Amino acid sequence: MANNILVIAEHRGESLKKVTLEGIGAAKELAGSTGGGVHVTVLGSGVSALADELAGYGVPVSYFDDPLLENYTYDGYAQALVPFIQSGDYALILMGATPTGRDLAATLASRLKTPVAMDCTGLAIEGDKVLATRPVFAGKAIGKFEVTAKPCIAVLRPNTFEAAVKADGGSVENVQASIGDLAITVKEVVQKESGSIELTEADIVVSGGRGLKDPSNYKLITDLAEAAGAAAGASRAIVDAEWVEHAHQVGQTGKTVSPKLYIAVGISGAIQHLAGMSTSKVIVAINNNPDAPIFKVADYGIIADAMQTVPLMTEEFKKLSAD
Repeated sequence: MANNILVIAEHRGESLKKVTLEGIGAAKELAGSTGGGVHVTVLGSGVSALADELAGYGVPVSYFDDPLLENYTYDGYAQALVPFIQSGDYALILMGATPTGRDLAATLASRLKTPVAMDCTGLAIEGDKVLATRPVFAGKAIGKFEVTAKPCIAVLRPNTFEAAVKADGGSVENVQASIGDLAITVKEVVQKESGSIELTEADIVVSGGRGLKDPSNYKLITDLAEAAGAAAGASRAIVDAEWVEHAHQVGQTGKTVSPKLYIAVGISGAIQHLAGMSTSKVIVAINNNPDAPIFKVADYGIIADAMQTVPLMTEEFKKLSAD
C-alpha cells in the first residue's frame, strides 16, 4: 500500500524557497499517520549542494542534475518526475503554492491521472483518506475535501505550515533522468528585482491602497516595509492605476500571502483583496473610514490618516531595529 510522502523542493538559484522547508515539516507531521517515510527531491542543474542542504533536515534526498532542467519547464520536470513517482510508493506529494508549484502540480496531476488539492492551509490523514482544507469562494468560506486516490498531490500555501528543523539521518542520491524532446524550452530568464524579500514568503507584509491618495505616497509603504524588515504589497486599485507593478499585488488576481503580520494601509477591504491575505496571523488596518470592510477582519484597527500614522510607525520600527 502506498504510504510514503514526497516533497518536491523549489529553489531560486542557489537558495531554497522557504515553502519547501514548510513542506518537509508538514510531511514529517503527516508521516506518523501513513506509517511511511518522508522523501525529498530537487531538480535543476548543479543542485548537488542544495541536495546536501536538504539532507540536513534528516530526510533522504534524490536529486536530478541535468542541463535540460536548469530552468523550470513543466514538460522537463514532468518527464523526470513521473517515472520517479510511479516507482516510489507515494501516498502524498507536496509542493508550494507558488507559480511554479501550481503549474507543476497541474501537469503531474494530468500525467499521473491523480487528484490535486490546491492552496491547502491544512492537511490530515485518516486511514486511506487525505483531508485537505483550503479557502474557497474568494476566502469567504473554508472547504474541507477528502481524497482517496493515490498519490494525492497537495499544494501548500506558504507561511501556513511549520518549517522543518535541522536533524540527523539524511542521505543524498543522484538520480538520472531520461528526458527526451521538450515541448517548451527557456532560452533566457530576465528577472526584475521586486524587493529584497519575497512577498509570498515574508513574515511581515505592508500593503498600500487607494487611500494613499497619490502615487508618490507609496513611498510611505516602502519606507515602513524597509524599517520593519517586511515586503511591500499593494491593492489591485493602485496596481491598475499603475502606481506600482503587478508583482506587488495582493489579492484574488495577485499573490496570496499568509504572513505573521499584515499591515493594510488605506485599503478598504474588497473581497478580492481579502482573498489574498485573510489567513494572515495578525492583521492591522489603517484607514480613516470607520466603516471600511477591512476592519471586520482586522485584529487591530487604527482609524486615522495614513499620511500621519505611517511615518510614526516607521520611526518606531527603526527604534526597535536599533535596539
